[in-house]
Amino acid sequence: MLATVMTTALSVSAEAAGHESPAPTIAPPFVVGGVLFAIFVVLMFVTLSYTNLGRRHEANEEHADPHRQHPNKHDRHQGASSL
Repeated sequence: MLATVMTTALSVSAEAAGHESPAPTIAPPFVVGGVLFAIFVVLMFVTLSYTNLGRRHEANEEHADPHRQHPNKHDRHQGASSL
């Protein structure tokens, strides 16, 4: 059973391979690849241009504002009054 299926699949694929033409492209493959490579290099340089944003100034601690409408829960109760 398996041999019959494999033989049929092989013969169908061999028959189809002889009559198939390649898909049309806008340019030769090396030109398409070169353009895509250039686009990705430009995107890489744009990404690398943002690497200095974290080093502009020293990080400052955020003070806990008790009047904030939705205070974060990570301030370890610095803005809460003691009970």
